[in-house]
Amino acid sequence: MPGSYHRPSRDPVAGPPSEPPVRPAGLPVAEARIYCGGDVTADRAARAGARREGMQLYNTMTERVERFVPREGEVKLYVCGVTPYDTTHVGHAFTFLTFDILVRYLRQQGLAVTYVQNVTDIDDDILRKAEELGIGWQELGARETAKFLRDMDNLNALRPDHYVKATDHVPEMLDIIAALLAKGVAYQVDGSVYFAVDADPEFGKLSHIPRPEMLPIANERGNTPDDPNKRDPLDFVLWQTSAPGEPSWESPYGRGRPGWHVECSAMASRYLGPSIDIHGGGLDLVFPHHECEIAQSENAFDVEPFARFWVHVGMVGYQGEKMSKSLGNLVLVSDALANDHPDALRLYLFSNHYRSNWDYQDAELERWAGVARDLAEAAGFPAYGVEIEVDVSSYRERFFNALDDDLNTPLAIEALREIGAAILEAPEEDDIRDAQLTLRDLADVLGLSLNEG
Repeated sequence: MPGSYHRPSRDPVAGPPSEPPVRPAGLPVAEARIYCGGDVTADRAARAGARREGMQLYNTMTERVERFVPREGEVKLYVCGVTPYDTTHVGHAFTFLTFDILVRYLRQQGLAVTYVQNVTDIDDDILRKAEELGIGWQELGARETAKFLRDMDNLNALRPDHYVKATDHVPEMLDIIAALLAKGVAYQVDGSVYFAVDADPEFGKLSHIPRPEMLPIANERGNTPDDPNKRDPLDFVLWQTSAPGEPSWESPYGRGRPGWHVECSAMASRYLGPSIDIHGGGLDLVFPHHECEIAQSENAFDVEPFARFWVHVGMVGYQGEKMSKSLGNLVLVSDALANDHPDALRLYLFSNHYRSNWDYQDAELERWAGVARDLAEAAGFPAYGVEIEVDVSSYRERFFNALDDDLNTPLAIEALREIGAAILEAPEEDDIRDAQLTLRDLADVLGLSLNEG
């Protein structure tokens, strides 16, 4: 055996430079300010010195990075899940793997985490898609939910502690609606119930969107401004009378089905209580969905805040275009994994900061597959050395500093690669066992398996 290991010749696989967030295609400037608030990348390397005290996260509500301190050592986390009709694309993966890494990291720090994720299994989009395919809405939802869970399992994602369906929580939704009616912030018309936005003077405190600019954004995301039962076009539905042939449930207002926003308030409070630590989801949910959740939850439960931290994940485009089903350019996780290892996709996704808006490039996945191979090789490299111990403590420090700093996975990956390089380039007589244990431990925080299968 030669005296030292040299990597096989290949192009160096370097992560792309971190870019500041950019406005997603088609997003109004006023709304984009929410999503791109704060400087994702500025001064990151300079701040990766001594281990900081506690984790810092960007809070959409306050528009700044704040120290996250759990209450009583427990973290209550709710993440808005999929509407199961077009699963699972890499945008989904970027969102839900972000929270997978957050959960892994918090637990690695010794914190108890209760992680709840929902599936919106009753929705206008599901009903439309089911009719288009000529199948039942329940069959479509069950099929796409199973596909989503299978894809996330293949990506080595932890299952949430509670993975819950909206249709199993209609009684909780009706309780919230009744409380809002009793408080005078909701009204009933012809079997439907609406939240009166004007009754809540704080409406808009999450998104910071000026009131005149709210309606066009809400209309793009499911609002029906021309509903004749509404007092204000921006008022949102809590309960709606079902159209003929649509699924419906009994209620004090007649048979109908719940509005989208009240579903998450009901599920979050059912499993985590009326006030939670972190509420997460994709950036496109800030308004109106999460804004409406706050309004109905804080008014129904008489508690503030509904969520202490709002954490939102950036939007993924495709090679310069918005990624969408209508454009036919969705990159499905199953297709990405057909030829590449799950570690490669995870590394590629999180070479981007979770708050960044970025474009998926097909060629980049293979480049990150090279990094995955290097790390797997380092983790399994024969540990024969008995002399100088390979010390990777400084890289470990950098890794944790990076994740403490608003979950900065690009810098964490750099530290992980430095550990792998130190192992692979060490003389064979050096002791690399502790370095390998460190590599495996830190890789697990990022959800990497480090196997070459």
